[in-house]
Amino acid sequence: MASWCVRAVKQSYSVVVSSPAIIRASPRLLCTAAQQKSGQGSEEDQNAEQSAAEKVLAEEKGQLEEQLKEVTDKYKRALADTENLRTRSQKMVEDTKLYGIQGFCKDLLEVADILEKATESVPSEEVSSQKNPHLKNLYDGLVMTDKQIQKVFTKHGLVKLNPDGGQKFDPYEHEALFHAPVEGKEPGTVAIVTKVGYKLHGRTLRPALVGVAKAP
Repeated sequence: MASWCVRAVKQSYSVVVSSPAIIRASPRLLCTAAQQKSGQGSEEDQNAEQSAAEKVLAEEKGQLEEQLKEVTDKYKRALADTENLRTRSQKMVEDTKLYGIQGFCKDLLEVADILEKATESVPSEEVSSQKNPHLKNLYDGLVMTDKQIQKVFTKHGLVKLNPDGGQKFDPYEHEALFHAPVEGKEPGTVAIVTKVGYKLHGRTLRPALVGVAKAP
């Protein structure tokens, strides 16, 4: 009986030791724990990499936005400069068309002055009388020439500046030769015109030479 009990105990021990299920149970538990720990570490690494990538992308976005702003500002300035240049060029072309004959007109003004003085120098009684018909014909020719040249001036935008007595002195159109008290004239007004002036398309080509009245 005693020997049978010993054999039963040995068989039970050999079964426990030789059982594959019991032997494999312990490594499987260890492997599962290792996998769980490795998974947690991998997830933390991925989060760290994602945060670093987002930071880099944010920095690149900021740099691109700054570059875009700078390029847009340069484009707007270049566009404004181009528009200003176009406007100035157009204005220069228009001025050239209007005032290109300015030098030629200045030369003709001397001719107009001579014609005007020639007609004014002829006494009216000599013209009205029939004593000297040749002088009258010459005078009429000078008057017609003066009228014609004034028509040509007006056609091309050249207008005479002949301020009437009492007109306010304008430094943009008149040039004062002297200031003197004149009876019946208000101070600061044109008292006498010694030489007429001219304007070309609204721009003073030659100011009228005048005497200005002042307070006594």
